[in-house]
Amino acid sequence: MTARRRAALLVVPALCGLTSCGIPPTGVVEAGGPAGGVVPTVRVYFVADGRPAPVPRRAVTPIGAASAVEVLLQGPTAEERAAGLESLLPRTGTDLPSAVPADPGRPSATEASRAPATKAPRAAEAEDFAKVTTRDNRVSIELSLSSAHYMPGLAVTQLICTAVEAHRVAAPGEEEVTAAVAGEDGRRIEGTAARCPDG
Repeated sequence: MTARRRAALLVVPALCGLTSCGIPPTGVVEAGGPAGGVVPTVRVYFVADGRPAPVPRRAVTPIGAASAVEVLLQGPTAEERAAGLESLLPRTGTDLPSAVPADPGRPSATEASRAPATKAPRAAEAEDFAKVTTRDNRVSIELSLSSAHYMPGLAVTQLICTAVEAHRVAAPGEEEVTAAVAGEDGRRIEGTAARCPDG
């Protein structure tokens, strides 16, 4: 009897033993929660003592410039505000800022009658205030304001630093990332990570 035939004869009883042991076949057994791992985080930039301040945030969506700006617009938590952190950007769920700064002088009756009607402010959603797109190593942030130059410089820095940092995490290894903030008039303010503190 050849060695191959002997091996085959030994396998047959083993298989029979396995199938006749009385244990029914089972499907997938679900037990416990999903496998854990590292929770993705993104750094958003608030303001503390007149300077940009990075704060880690848990990312609930894939990390990218758009999702990071959305998190940024939620503003600091109550605890963070108590610790001195603030944001100079409109907070999600609050009124959108007016497109043009208010004129401190009171218009005459004639000027008031010629002034165009304005809509009442409405609650801001992240996509209403800032539309974020990325291409290669550039991030573009289009604001609903008539001009980005009406925003405080630190508010623009918050947007630039948050977008640049998130894009660097989402696409590591790329060359220097540049973010540009623009209003509806097309005037742009650009920046890189050079203006952003690490912590």
